[in-house]
Amino acid sequence: MPCDPKLFADIPIFSLLDADERAVLAEQVEMRRFAARQRIYRAGDVGEKAYVVVSGRVEVIVIDEDNQEVVLDQPLAGEIFGMSSMLSAATHQTTATALEETTAIEIDRNDIAGLLQRKPLAGLDMLTMSARQFRAAQDLVRARAARNPNEVIAETFTVGDRLADGVARFGGSWSFIIAFAVVLVAWATANVALAVRAWDPYPFILLNLFLSMLAAVQAPIIMMSQNRQDAKDRLRSELDFAVNRKAESEITQLAAKLNRIEDRLDDIHRDLARP
Repeated sequence: MPCDPKLFADIPIFSLLDADERAVLAEQVEMRRFAARQRIYRAGDVGEKAYVVVSGRVEVIVIDEDNQEVVLDQPLAGEIFGMSSMLSAATHQTTATALEETTAIEIDRNDIAGLLQRKPLAGLDMLTMSARQFRAAQDLVRARAARNPNEVIAETFTVGDRLADGVARFGGSWSFIIAFAVVLVAWATANVALAVRAWDPYPFILLNLFLSMLAAVQAPIIMMSQNRQDAKDRLRSELDFAVNRKAESEITQLAAKLNRIEDRLDDIHRDLARP
């Protein structure tokens, strides 16, 4: 069903349109409702439609070359997604899913064509907003390859992870070894000196119980920390690979440009050498 033209006043990509232009567009579009976790479109679908979020929240993801999901955008109310595929009549390279119950305005190429036929200057406003979204996507891709591994790891830390790392760090330090040795010597010396009044006479059964309990708790905590360290190393390796792959691509492009420059210089040299 057609939508209320007043909705377009709060949508950035259409906010530059005047009242007449918004009224023309409202006659062409349709309102759609999506349930929570419902897929709106997926990668490979024909990009015939674009969507403007009226209410709710949507997640737009893309699968990178490592088969990992990358959140490209999470458009909220008033934001648009699927625009580039719709305008280029190409297949979607992303997958859009409603994170919660969502209402959206569905727009197709015919809707845009009808608007442009009656209001040609509206195309400049739409191109301006589309260019802003394109630049935002470029910034996201650039930031993904240049992420700081320590910042990415810190974002996923929980209280338990920090506690496990702290216990493992202290348990593997000279401070722990010296403090533990002092406690053992003091315990044994005190119980030997007290003789019949000792609370834990030789062979120190109570001390052995405490040591067993400490080892039973400390071992899994240290293993948790080691698992975290393995995850850190894996993430650093993935980021290093992404940076190296990007550097390889840029070097290949530079080499191609140098070859074209060299060919052009050869052509100029031959032109100059002609009598």
